[in-house]
Amino acid sequence: MSAPTYTRSVAGSAAGADARLPWWALALPVLGFGLLLLLLAGSGQGHPAPAEASAIGQVTGQILRFLG
Repeated sequence: MSAPTYTRSVAGSAAGADARLPWWALALPVLGFGLLLLLLAGSGQGHPAPAEASAIGQVTGQILRFLG
């Protein structure tokens, strides 16, 4: 007993396929790009904290005193 074989045409499958994307598939990358662009554009306005006031500066100073 033979089973029926189904063939599909290349032109028919492309026309029948649902190629629409959900709204968030375009909105999320655009939103991420916009947020990163805003972060880069606003980075010139920030000022670093003084070394004495920052925790990283204090830890670095302690390490340097311990090693020196």
